[in-house]
Amino acid sequence: MIIQTGMRTDIPAFYSEWFCNRLREGMVCVRNPYDLRSVSRYRLSPDVVDLIGFCTKNPGPMLEHMDLLAPYGMYWFVTITPYGKDIEPGVPPKEQVIEDFRRLSELVGVDAVAWRYDPIFMNEVYTAERHLREFEALVKALAGYTKVCVISFIDLYEKVKRNFPEARRVTREQRLFLGKRMTEIAGNYGMMIRPCGEGDELAAYGADCSGCMTEAVYEKALHARLQLPKKKGARSECACFLSGDIGQYDTCGHLCRYCYANTSAENVRRNRKLHNPRSPLLVGELRPEDIVHDAEQKSWIDRQMSLSDYCEFFS
Repeated sequence: MIIQTGMRTDIPAFYSEWFCNRLREGMVCVRNPYDLRSVSRYRLSPDVVDLIGFCTKNPGPMLEHMDLLAPYGMYWFVTITPYGKDIEPGVPPKEQVIEDFRRLSELVGVDAVAWRYDPIFMNEVYTAERHLREFEALVKALAGYTKVCVISFIDLYEKVKRNFPEARRVTREQRLFLGKRMTEIAGNYGMMIRPCGEGDELAAYGADCSGCMTEAVYEKALHARLQLPKKKGARSECACFLSGDIGQYDTCGHLCRYCYANTSAENVRRNRKLHNPRSPLLVGELRPEDIVHDAEQKSWIDRQMSLSDYCEFFS
């Protein structure tokens, strides 16, 4: 199966000690955000976990613990944007994240790491011209360390509207202009643009609109065929395969103003105070009234991979 760590928070950035403890113990628990008494318990073992997916703005804290991850397949999304502390107050300096991205790529391989430039929003400071200028500088810095850049335009969820009220939806004309130019720029450096949840409107310009966390993406990272169960993406326009996420909402200390996973900075501060690196849960402890059930887990790797399949993955 596939374990996700980053759809609700940034575990490498803020909870690497906890995650390492979970890997050593071989077990992690996650509370259902919609039924707080219901807790899923996952085994963390390469026998049943084929790949661990990461979404982070700061992979640095995990880099010294990669030996614990070595038995697992991995796929890393690292977000690097042009925004400053006014938008991303808790994100480390871009130069540091770029250096850590390069080191990560050297450790896990170019097929197992992707760069995310998202969400894209525009205002009088972050204009189209600035986006294109900053984007090309980042492409140059990351060229050769990834083959993929995932982009998306800001979605105005209720949490986003509350925490970032001046944010405005990017128009179709703006999306097409930026998407076309970004695809051209990335292509000049051997990088493919993959829009996230944006439909296929950029396909005409050469973007890969098949999705950013798909079966094919995972297979490329693993160099193996998978037999995945049928699952839907998070949204109707999402083609990605999403499975068990071990994070928790309202725990990410980056406090990005566009974040959909944090309700408020106050909630984040409260939850981080309740974090115990030795607990099986990211926040708090198991309670007597909790209903804990073992998640159904099995390997999805197709062990009958042919020689032609093997050659295809390594070509």
